[in-house]
Amino acid sequence: MTGPPEGAVPIASSEDVVRMRQAVRAAAAAAGMSLVDQTKIVTAASELARNTLVHGGGGTGRVESVVNARGRAGVRLVFSDTGPGIADVEQALVEGWTSGSGMGLGLPGARRLADEFALETEVGRGTTVTVTKWTR
Repeated sequence: MTGPPEGAVPIASSEDVVRMRQAVRAAAAAAGMSLVDQTKIVTAASELARNTLVHGGGGTGRVESVVNARGRAGVRLVFSDTGPGIADVEQALVEGWTSGSGMGLGLPGARRLADEFALETEVGRGTTVTVTKWTR
């Protein structure tokens, strides 16, 4: 069995969610993001980390500092789990829909707050969500 991908941090508790938020805030500040954009990417990270914990049964999160072809800095977040996967992705991306007791803001909220959003899921095998926020 292989371990988590390089640079990935385990998400197995609420404390891990807080640590991810702190790491994302530091990376966003280092990238030169405005306070508004820092708050957006930290909020997206919080939603996705919580989803990884609650719906995926735990998993990993990774924070990457990235630069695009035009030299623009950004932060990419990758959250992965080996949980049940998402049976109906279209429904899961509808604002207000929830599979549990949450507010239904997790995936659609993260998609709205990020500049780029990608979701890979397979029922019975897990989910990976990747979001990127670029400096303005």
